[in-house]
Amino acid sequence: MGILELVLLGGGDKKEEEVEMEGDIAATSPIPNLSSVASLVIRRCSRLPLTNVDIGSVPSCFRSGKKIVQVDHHVKVVIFIVACGKEKGIIDGHWRFRILLLSVEQLQQSFEDELPDHSNQPTSYARNLVEYCAYKALRVETQRPDHLADKGFSLLTFDMMLAWEAPDTETEFLLHENGFSSCPEVDNDDEGSLFYASVTRLASQIDGKKTVGLEAFARIASACALVADPITVHNLFVALTSSSGGRLHFLIYDKYLKRLYKVLKSMKHIYGRPQSFNFSLADGEIILEVDAKSILQHTRISTRPGRLTLTSHALYFEASGTGTSKYDLSKDLKQVVNCELTGPWGARFFDNAIICKSDSVVEPIVFEFSGHSHRDYWFAIIQEVLHANKFIRKYKLKRFQRAESLSKAALGIFRSRAVKDAFHGMPSHLKSILPFNLAEKLPKGDKILEALYNHLELMWIRFQNHDGLVTASYEKQLTGPLPDSLYTLTRMGFLLLKKEDNPEENGVLVGNIHVGETSPLQTAIRESVRYSGRVEEARATLYQVKVEDINTNLAAIKDLLFPLFEIGKLLRLLAAWEDPFKSRVFLFLILYLLYRGWVRYILPCFFLSVAVYMFWHKHHSSGKPIQIFQVAPPPNRNPVELLLMLQEGVSQLQTNVQTGTISLLKLRALLLAAFPKTTQKVAIAMAIAAVGFTLVPFSHIVTLVLLEVYTRKMPVRRESSEKLVRRIKEWWSRVPAAPIQIARPEEHNSPR
Repeated sequence: MGILELVLLGGGDKKEEEVEMEGDIAATSPIPNLSSVASLVIRRCSRLPLTNVDIGSVPSCFRSGKKIVQVDHHVKVVIFIVACGKEKGIIDGHWRFRILLLSVEQLQQSFEDELPDHSNQPTSYARNLVEYCAYKALRVETQRPDHLADKGFSLLTFDMMLAWEAPDTETEFLLHENGFSSCPEVDNDDEGSLFYASVTRLASQIDGKKTVGLEAFARIASACALVADPITVHNLFVALTSSSGGRLHFLIYDKYLKRLYKVLKSMKHIYGRPQSFNFSLADGEIILEVDAKSILQHTRISTRPGRLTLTSHALYFEASGTGTSKYDLSKDLKQVVNCELTGPWGARFFDNAIICKSDSVVEPIVFEFSGHSHRDYWFAIIQEVLHANKFIRKYKLKRFQRAESLSKAALGIFRSRAVKDAFHGMPSHLKSILPFNLAEKLPKGDKILEALYNHLELMWIRFQNHDGLVTASYEKQLTGPLPDSLYTLTRMGFLLLKKEDNPEENGVLVGNIHVGETSPLQTAIRESVRYSGRVEEARATLYQVKVEDINTNLAAIKDLLFPLFEIGKLLRLLAAWEDPFKSRVFLFLILYLLYRGWVRYILPCFFLSVAVYMFWHKHHSSGKPIQIFQVAPPPNRNPVELLLMLQEGVSQLQTNVQTGTISLLKLRALLLAAFPKTTQKVAIAMAIAAVGFTLVPFSHIVTLVLLEVYTRKMPVRRESSEKLVRRIKEWWSRVPAAPIQIARPEEHNSPR
């Protein structure tokens, strides 16, 4: 037998009056060993909302607070009237009916029946029970499209996090330790909470000092597809707590949810007015972002202002009075999106643009934004859509699997905009809150995408086995992953699938729930996050040793490679035969190694020596800071000297490039027999070399080459070697280069 509860809410000071209509309600006995906040949360979770009723349909006697005796044949009625003292507040209020489907004892019994393994663990019983009740309640509460607008939702979820951190009496002291030194004031203009009743005053309203940590936020917030995504929930927490010392306060959390609801409401309004755009949306295509402020499109011949629109399929630019251009993001067109520099008359001064290239456009498209941060935001969300569609193509996702992937990307973009608007900043790189962007950037991010694909495969198998999720009873729910992101956007009015293709969700209250456990997707995320921590630590050392001056960098390279330079000098000294005795000893050593066949062991011996050296340092330097490498400073030069050095370096580079170009043109002339006699000699020499490589073992050829190079300056061979080199240079100088002509751009054709 259920108990029907009626709540009237208004603005201003709240005044509570409880009127019992018929029958007595037995007091609910608390669960032993639970903390006070956990007990309140579980009692709150046992009341599940049913529907909303307009104020005009409520009898006037309810509005006046008079007692009414009206007993239904199946339920006992208890009315809680929560209203302000002013008549205006009462009229502007909202009536809401709730039905108490389970008592606390029944909810606890359901937990022990459905999850016996977790209920048999005394150390984690309380936390697992809190998780179970929270997930059950949130599954129902998030089915309301406007749940983010209800402050009671933010209060309830925040208290769930507090209860998760301090679920039992042994950990209840944490509630008093984790807090701020001062209690901020809560805004008085917020709407009243739909969760409030006189017997269930929530902890987060009682004490504004309470804060929650990362793990509690990750476990509860990721159960609401709108609030957080499992892939990016850790980075979202970091973004929300960047100014609060790694602890999340309710005011910050509530501000984030309010801003997120405003973003969703705004995008829903834009999505519901397709006639305001000069293009048509395809089936399943939704609008993710629109910007008409200071957007310029640059092409080779023109610059046009206009409105930029990002959808789940493409990027549209509506130029003022000249039509619409489309940059497709859903197909495999070898799309490349990068940041770009812009400036007047083709100069590259300002880092505030994006360049888009693909097979669908003849020439690259450049979009210029009003500033660097504005550009970074658009670059991130365009990349998110591009990576999401790339993920879909890679794993060949179809139907609602594809829609679920796009929904995750869409919700990530909405969250990113909410954080940017609410806190005037946007996480970047490994702290991104865009799921597919983060998976592409994180070390081992491919493991995350692979786990996400397995998650979607289990979802597909679930819907195939149950034929579209036939309604299950409350006691026996279907288990397995659900397309939560798709469900959420569909309830909000964003249609990524046709109505007949949408998977049914009737009666489904349990989906992506892993009470007291870690899902494979979460395991992959944690492993990647741990690995990225080491990457961040290594990257931090780079900023400490970066040197902008090119002379200092060259000096550092010279000192770091000093041993190799010394070995090179020694080899050149031996090959020059300046000390004949040492050169002969080295020559006999090479010949002996070649004769015994030990040359193949040189590289393994080198690797083994380096490994032994590294192990020796690991053993003797464990825990000690690495010794700072001292670099000899380069000689100081004034700006004029630096400019002369730069000019000399550019001239030398130009000379080397010209020499390389001439050599390639000479080879082209030889290959195409532009000069038959020279080509004939080269062809005969190459044929003889081919026969030699065929008949002579390769090791013997290597031996001969080494002997020829090493003994070239030997006193016995020096004169003949110099003559041979001179004759080869003279022959090469007589080879003419093939003709070349620089064609005009319109006459240019690819070489055949």
